[in-house]
Amino acid sequence: MSWSEKLSDSVQSIAPSGIRKFFDIAAKMKDVISLGVGEPDFVTPWSIRESCVYGLEHGYTSYTANRGMFELRDAISNYYKEKYNLDYDADKEVLVTVGVSEALDLAMRAVLNPGDEVLIPEPCYVSYQACVTLAGGVPISVPAKIENEFRITPEELEPFLTKKTKVLLIGYPNNPTGAIMEREDLLKIADFADVNDLIVISDEIYGDLTYSGVHECFSTLPKMKDRTILLNGFSKAYAMTGWRIGYALSNPDFIAAMTKIHQYTMLCAPITAQVAAIEALTNGEKYMKKMVAEYDRRRRLIYDGFKKLGMDSFEPKGAFYIFPNITSSGLTSEEFAEKLILSEHVALVPGTAFGKSGAGHVRCSYATSIEKISEALNRIGHFLKKHAG
Repeated sequence: MSWSEKLSDSVQSIAPSGIRKFFDIAAKMKDVISLGVGEPDFVTPWSIRESCVYGLEHGYTSYTANRGMFELRDAISNYYKEKYNLDYDADKEVLVTVGVSEALDLAMRAVLNPGDEVLIPEPCYVSYQACVTLAGGVPISVPAKIENEFRITPEELEPFLTKKTKVLLIGYPNNPTGAIMEREDLLKIADFADVNDLIVISDEIYGDLTYSGVHECFSTLPKMKDRTILLNGFSKAYAMTGWRIGYALSNPDFIAAMTKIHQYTMLCAPITAQVAAIEALTNGEKYMKKMVAEYDRRRRLIYDGFKKLGMDSFEPKGAFYIFPNITSSGLTSEEFAEKLILSEHVALVPGTAFGKSGAGHVRCSYATSIEKISEALNRIGHFLKKHAG
C-alpha cells in the first residue's frame, strides 16, 4: 500500500515550492552564485541581536500573550500612526505571528469557507495559491501584464469575479516582479473591492523596500481600513528572516478570529524574536535605510546588466527582485534555470514557479553582493553566447 493514498486531497493537489528546488540543487554544488532565495545577505543589525541577548540574560524565555507582547503590539500601532496616520488598537487590532507566512495562513483560514474564491494577481509569491487551497478556498489567478508594469487593474479583475468571490489578495511591492502600485492605481482597486464587497488581504512585507517614491499602504485608502487584513513583518527590511516574526492588522472581528486559530496552533511567536522586533521598530530605522540604499545600488547594477546582455526586463521599483524575459534564448523558464545552474553555477528561479503568467521569465534576487551580481552577469552572458552558438 502507498501511504500517499492516506494524505488529504488538498495537500496532494499542491506542488512543492519551485524556489526550493533550485536552492536544494545549489546547496550540493561548489562555486554557485545564488540569485534564487529571497533573503537579505545582511546579518541582523547588532543592536537588534543584542536586545535578544539581553532578554535571554534577564530570563525572557516564557510564553507571551497569544496576540504577542503588548510592548510590541503598541510599538507596531505607534509605527503605523506615525508613518501612515492609521489608528490600530494595540489590544484588539494587532496580532503578532510567526512570520508573515503564518499571518497569511491565519487570514485565509479565518475568512474562507469551502469553495470561496480568492482573486490573486499573478505572477505572485509561491505561497499564495497554496495557502488558499489548504484553507479550503479556490485560488483564481488573474494575469498582470508587463505592458502595465505588472500593476493590476479593475478591468483585469472584473472577468474573474463570480458570486463565490470573497477575497482579493495583493502583494506590492511584488515578489517576483519588483512592481509597485501608485496611489491612483490602488484607489481604483479599493473602489472595486468596496463595490463588490471583497475582503482585501494586502501583503506589504516589502513596503519599506520601495525605491521610486513612497510605499502606499492599502489600509490608508478610503473605506479600506476595516475591509483590509494588512500583513507585514521584519524579515526583509531588517534582515530578520530567521527570527520568524510578523504581524497582521485589521478590524477586531478578523483579528479575534485569526487569534483563535493562532492560539490553538502556534500559541505565540517566540518571545526572543518579539523582544528583537521591539528594538527594530524603536532603533532600527537607520540600519534599514542603509540596507535599502545598498539594495538600490544593486538594483541599478543588475537592471543595467541585463539590458546590456539584451535581456528585456521591467525595471523593478520595489522589493529586491528582477524578472527578466528569457524567451530570446529559445528555452523555457525551467530549461533556462536548470541549464544555467548546471553549466555556469548560477542559481535563479524559473518564472513559472510564480504562476503560469511567469512563463518566459526568471526571477533573480539581488539581495547579494555587488561582486557576486557582477560575476553572475558575466556567467549569464557566457551562457547566452554559448547557447546561441
